[in-house]
This record gives sequence, structure tokens and C-alpha cells, in this order.
Amino acid sequence: MNYLILLRHGQSEWNLQNRFTGFKDVDLTENGVEEAKSAGVKLKEAGIEFDQAFTSTLTRANKTAKLALENAEQADLIETMIYHDDLRERDYGDLTGLNKDETREKYGEEQVHIWRRSYDTPPPGGECLQDVVENRVRPYYEANIKGLVDEGKNVLIAAHGNSLRAMLIILGVETPESINQAEIPTGQPLVFEIENSAIKKRYFL
Repeated sequence: MNYLILLRHGQSEWNLQNRFTGFKDVDLTENGVEEAKSAGVKLKEAGIEFDQAFTSTLTRANKTAKLALENAEQADLIETMIYHDDLRERDYGDLTGLNKDETREKYGEEQVHIWRRSYDTPPPGGECLQDVVENRVRPYYEANIKGLVDEGKNVLIAAHGNSLRAMLIILGVETPESINQAEIPTGQPLVFEIENSAIKKRYFL
């Protein structure tokens, strides 16, 4: 049996301010740092030792990965960790930086809900989740990560709410119809137990 772990970054400054973040490179809050450290401790307690770590090029994700690996006592993996733009958060386009409540007041609750949760309707100038799945995360996963998982390696992917929701679709555990119900909390490792390339269990630590 081997493991694939999805880890959403700890709370960011713009999570705290309830703003659309997307490609904007913001740092973790103090709480976010503690969430990342706690994730590492949980991974250590679970006895999961990684062969390779992947992360996005945005600070909040790769800082989370580093803190988690340090606290899992696997800091040696930081040197070989692979960073890639394809694992970044969804691009929120014109909504980037806007407060979510103010955006609802401006555009209406229904329209903002469609932009946030529709699978194939992008916000103005941004990406929909389908774009994230098909244009970025699926091709990157299949070219760079899937082979390691199929070989029985233990892999960590530290990324973002929407790039990890994309992963749930790619792994076949959610569909475009069910993905809205799938929440990935900040700093909480999502474990997939895999046997012969098939997912046997998934759970949060």
C-alpha cells in the first residue's frame, strides 16, 4: 500500500480578509503557519514517509509544504521538492483582491455563486474549475505525478482549494456534479490509501 496526500495551504492573509486570492502571492497568517506545522505533526504520527513532494509556485502553498515536512521530520525532501505553476490556485480574474461579501453586494448573490461554484462558468477574465482540471492539473498530474503513485511511491501535493478540488475529479472520487459538496479545509492532510494504483480509502488526518 502507498499514500497520496493532498494538503491545502494553511490560512492565508487573504483567507482571513475574505478576499478572492487566485494567482495573487500572499503569505500565511500566524494561524496558517500553525496549521501547516500541525499537518506535519499529524503526518509524522500517522507514520507516512514521502518519496516526493510537489507544490505550487505560490508562497502560501510551498511554505505550508516546507513547514509540514519539517514538522514531519522529513526536511530532507524540501531540497528536492518540485514547484510548478500548473498547481496554482484558480485564476479569479477581475475578482482577484475583492472582498467576497462586497462582491455579492455588487454583482448579486446568485451571480457570485455561479462564478464560485459553477464547473464551467469562469468569472470575468478568470478560470472556471473545468479550466483548472483540463488545462493545468490533469496534464501535469498525468505527466509528472501519476507514474510515481502507480510505482507505489508516497507523494505529497501541497496546493490550493481549487487545484486540489481539481485533483479530486482527476482521481475519480468526485465528479463535476458532486464537487461543490467537497470541502478541503486549510492545513488538514487528505490521505488516499492506494493499492495497485486503486484508491482503497480516503480520509482526513
